[in-house]
Amino acid sequence: MADEIDTRPASAGSRGRPAHATEDDDREEGEIADDTPAPALPVTHPLEHSWTFWFDNPQGKNKQAAWGSSIRPIHTFSTVEDFWGLYNNIHHPSKLVIGADFHCFKNKIEPKWEDPICANGGKWTISCGRGKSDTLWLHTLLAMIGEQFDYGDEICGAVVSVRGKQERIAIWTKNAANEAAQISIGKQWKEFLDYKDSIGFIVHDDAKKADKGPRNRYTV
Repeated sequence: MADEIDTRPASAGSRGRPAHATEDDDREEGEIADDTPAPALPVTHPLEHSWTFWFDNPQGKNKQAAWGSSIRPIHTFSTVEDFWGLYNNIHHPSKLVIGADFHCFKNKIEPKWEDPICANGGKWTISCGRGKSDTLWLHTLLAMIGEQFDYGDEICGAVVSVRGKQERIAIWTKNAANEAAQISIGKQWKEFLDYKDSIGFIVHDDAKKADKGPRNRYTV
């Protein structure tokens, strides 16, 4: 018996198209195929915490204004790329005017004694000559946002203060009574910066009550 022959009409989508035809064959003459792959999304590296830069401009301070009233948030970042994009486009401490304070604190923590998270804490402070703090400030930021401290959860943020004869960098912490955490932070900070001099920890409450310079609670 002869093989049966399919006499059904070709479907609309395949009418007159050979079985071996491809999509290229369907393009009209002169039509260019758009085979360009979709652009890849940029790769980002998220940080464990979001951080906010704050600036206290001495030129905007009023002698009658309350302390901290002139501090303003600049920008919040949450990835490595955001950090470098900001850091490379802002003034470094050596370029700031005398009297300026530049802060980097965990998001939603204000760099003020009155902030509930800072209220029971204190700060470690290092000092250096004018124009010498740029590298120390950068290494402090990288250790802090990179979660290099064993007691990183105790850290609120850091501030660099530009004064007439020196520049100071301080790390603020949450709980001054946690001696083990404070000592660990102080020792590790010195190691990260290769800082050889002794540094002291001052409790915020002591600083508020002291008529003169408050005494160090801890020293490393």
